[in-house]
Amino acid sequence: MSRHFLDIDPGLRMCYRVADYTDPWRKPETVVCVHGFGESGEAWFGWVPHLARQYKVIRIDQRGFGDSTPMPDDFPWSLDVLVNDLGQAVRALGGGPVHLIAAKIAGPVIMRFAATHPRLTRSITVVGSMSRGPEGVKEWLQHIERQGVESWARTTMPPRLGSDMLPEAVDWWVKLTSRTPASTARGLFRVVSQIDVTADLPNIHCPALIITTDSRRRPVAKTQEWQSLIPHSTLVALHGDAYHPAASDPDRCAAATLEFLARLPRA
Repeated sequence: MSRHFLDIDPGLRMCYRVADYTDPWRKPETVVCVHGFGESGEAWFGWVPHLARQYKVIRIDQRGFGDSTPMPDDFPWSLDVLVNDLGQAVRALGGGPVHLIAAKIAGPVIMRFAATHPRLTRSITVVGSMSRGPEGVKEWLQHIERQGVESWARTTMPPRLGSDMLPEAVDWWVKLTSRTPASTARGLFRVVSQIDVTADLPNIHCPALIITTDSRRRPVAKTQEWQSLIPHSTLVALHGDAYHPAASDPDRCAAATLEFLARLPRA
C-alpha cells in the first residue's frame, strides 16, 4: 500500500496510508487509526481488511515513528503536541468529523482530542489502553539507553502479545518496534509517565468503545475505573492475557469495533 506524506510543521513530515474498498458510488465515513508507542501505521494491518470495505481508513505514523520524521533527543514532547498533530491530520485528510481508533499510549491522545475537538470527532475506539501513562518507564528508559530499542522490545514483548502468540509473530512485532529511532524512544519515555487524561474523560460526549482484556498489567477492574467516567461509553472485555489486544487479536477487536460503529447513526 503506497505511502503519502503530510507536512504538519517545519519539523514534521507525517507519513500516512489510505485504504478504501467501499463501493465507488458511496461517500464513506473516515476512520483514522493511531498506533501506540514503538509502532507505526503498519500495526493496523490485521484491521484494514475488516474496516476498509465500509470505511475510508487512514493510518498515520505518529510524530517520530515509522516513516514520519524522527524526533531529536531534546524534542519537547507532550500529549498536547501529539493531539495537535492529530488535529492537523484530521483537518487535512478527514473531510469532516472522523471515527478515531487508538491502541496503547495513543488512547490518551484520542481521548483528549475527543474532549477538546468535539466537532472533529464522530466516535472513539480505545484498545488496550489507559487514562494515565504507564508504570515502569524509568526502567524501560534505562534499558534502551544501555542496550538499545531492539533489546527492550524483545524483553518486553511477550506479555504485551500474550501467551497464545506464535513465536514468528512475536518476532515480527519486535522487528516493527525496533525500527523506532532511539532518540524518539528516549525523548518520549522521559515524559510519558506524566500523561493523565482523567480530567478530560467527562468531557468526551461522542460515542466511545473501550476494548480491553483482563491482563495482569491492565486488569478489567482498572479499565472500568476510568471508562466509567466517559458518559457515552461501552466496555468490551476480550478473553486473553495480552495487554495489547489490538495486536494480539485484531480480528475480534475489529469485529467489535464494526458492531459498535454500525449502531451509530450515519453522518
